[in-house]
Amino acid sequence: MKKTLLFSLLIYLLTVGYSSSAQHTVARMWNEVLLEGIRNDFARPTVHARNLFHISAAMYDCWSVYDPGSVNFFLGRSIGGFKIDFDGVSLPSNIAEAQKEALSYASYRLITHRFKNSPGSVETNTLANDLMITLGYNINEESQDYTSGSPAALGNYLAAKIIEFGLQDGSNEVDEYENLFYEPANVPMVVAKPGSQNITDPNRWQPLAFDVFIDQAGNEIPGEIPEFLSPEWGNTVPFSLTEEDAITYDKDGVEYKVYHDPGAPAYINPANNAASDDYKWGFNLVSIWSSHLDPSDGIMWDISPGGIGNLNISDFPTTIAGLKAFYNQIEGGDPGSGYTINPKTGQPYPEQLVSRGDYGRVLAEFWADGPDSETPPGHWFTILNYVNDHPELVKKFKGQGDVMDDLEWDVKSYFMLGGAMHDAAISAWGIKGYYDYIRPISAIRYMADKGQASDPAKMNYNEAGVPLVEGYIELVEEGDPLAGSMNENVGKIKLLAWKGPDFIVDPKVDEAGVGWILAENWWPYQRPTFVTPPFAGYVSGHSTYSRAAAEVLSLFTGDEYFPGGVGEFIAAKNEFLVFEEGPSEDIILQWAKYYDASDQCSLSRIWGGIHPPVDDIPGRLIGEKVGKNAFEYGEKFFDGTIVSIERDLEGAFSLYPNPVSGGSFIHLTDMDPLPLKKVHLVSANGQNIDLSYQFTTSQPSNSIKIKLPHLPKGIYVLRLLSEDNSFSRRLSILD
Repeated sequence: MKKTLLFSLLIYLLTVGYSSSAQHTVARMWNEVLLEGIRNDFARPTVHARNLFHISAAMYDCWSVYDPGSVNFFLGRSIGGFKIDFDGVSLPSNIAEAQKEALSYASYRLITHRFKNSPGSVETNTLANDLMITLGYNINEESQDYTSGSPAALGNYLAAKIIEFGLQDGSNEVDEYENLFYEPANVPMVVAKPGSQNITDPNRWQPLAFDVFIDQAGNEIPGEIPEFLSPEWGNTVPFSLTEEDAITYDKDGVEYKVYHDPGAPAYINPANNAASDDYKWGFNLVSIWSSHLDPSDGIMWDISPGGIGNLNISDFPTTIAGLKAFYNQIEGGDPGSGYTINPKTGQPYPEQLVSRGDYGRVLAEFWADGPDSETPPGHWFTILNYVNDHPELVKKFKGQGDVMDDLEWDVKSYFMLGGAMHDAAISAWGIKGYYDYIRPISAIRYMADKGQASDPAKMNYNEAGVPLVEGYIELVEEGDPLAGSMNENVGKIKLLAWKGPDFIVDPKVDEAGVGWILAENWWPYQRPTFVTPPFAGYVSGHSTYSRAAAEVLSLFTGDEYFPGGVGEFIAAKNEFLVFEEGPSEDIILQWAKYYDASDQCSLSRIWGGIHPPVDDIPGRLIGEKVGKNAFEYGEKFFDGTIVSIERDLEGAFSLYPNPVSGGSFIHLTDMDPLPLKKVHLVSANGQNIDLSYQFTTSQPSNSIKIKLPHLPKGIYVLRLLSEDNSFSRRLSILD
């Protein structure tokens, strides 16, 4: 009953508006339904990046097909070798209503298909059905005959073709996205037991075993050992990634396609301490940053944009030595020193002094997306929606030209961001699958099992052990509270760290705190039923998604800054944290630029115990490439520079002038004197534009003179139809 009421409230908010001044477009309404479907589904960031892209691209096509100056993405094009036939439609008298109707049917069909096996399928279907009814559409209208002129049929046709495309695009949707070849190199770790438990390859991912595993969307997963999510995702058809971006590797007799390969991460050589220094440094940093999660330690930071942020992409290191200089291993954080003023107000950003312990905990929870999550790619759609709702946002594409209407802005921004999130998933998970890199919980426990690697004269020395750091990573000695009643723990490694879920009885009132624990029992700052995402660490998906999204939002809006010069999220005192009490005061996460939000997201995964630095920076650098390339590619659909219609361009006539200005005459010469049934232009998105013509038989050759209407700049196809044949030429129309 509670969820039903919440769904009804969401429909009301979407259709009536979140405030008296905010009326949302139909694209926004369906995006919110999609995000709610993701929250009610299994936490599968790869799958949902694909869902966000395919459904956003469907929305875009349903808009662009009625806009003569733009190009469809799916309709009339071949994507990854899959052709979607499309013969165009005639422009209706009410274009806006046709776009709204087609978009709704396409979104409805895709959402109900993609979430039909979701644990929240009933809730998602209810939400989708309610929105269709509220919009006045018949969910039983299933015709796909778009040639009838019905926008509903067009939406149904497009959805059916995207569904067909998705069943062969390399994602293995047909088998519920199951892995085809991947097998883990290590036996599972039972997380409730101490140590890494017979890990055989400390450079490879280790599955985790639970009594009960609950994913980040709050779903209990059948079975006790979650499988690696999407290790073969590099084989999925992308948006803008190209073959030039990819390398195909053979590993264990299986081909792995890797886009934007960053090279191997830092490895450990159990027989060579010196060769393992970089590996050990990174995972040591994760355990040390765990000691920061104590709001009572008295350390206060200014977390306003005046105190942190303002990094440039050129600041990111590309070597391990650079990583060691970039991250502050003991104090935490990065070199970002903040901004002198808010450029939108001309005033300094107000200082916000808070506990470092609260800040780190809130970051870890906020950017992990928490229970009932829309996953990282969906999280950036919520940020985009936040930006789109901001009263100071001026909806000019790239900050230039005329103000876009709300629907055009929404469909184009969703299309761009969706494409970037899909490419980010393909690149990051292709790398994850191939390199199969270990997570901190396994690496830290593994090194601790081996002993210490700092001093051969001290007890429990081992080349593969952990380097000692005074005050953070030490040996248990006699008389230590952790020594045990029979000194059974003397010589083991102890860490100053977040103490873990065993110290929390009631998360509403209890706080685990920071203290000395045995390293064999170290936990990330995560729920005990989740612990660590079920896939390899290298590279960080959060870092890749976030930087790609920040690039798209900056380029699309034409401004690196959030509207008004600051974006905010409030984590309420003793309400926001989920698995322990906190924060101890209200924490306002603030970002001047989209890049600041991205960088903060990346750091959150270290404080959360999920990634070492070597996972992070390569993900950010790949995200920059993905975001910029996706934007550049997507823009070509907006300005018509991608020709979407694949026609036979052979024909026995010449055409001049070409290019030509709209409203001018063109001439076709060397024509056979055949009776023509029709002469028309086909726009890049499939629009048919009938033309009048005059045929002459004067020397030196037969010719046709055609008066062009005034048309938007772009690439068109001129088609001549006779009883038995058709002839075509590409025609470029200038401003």
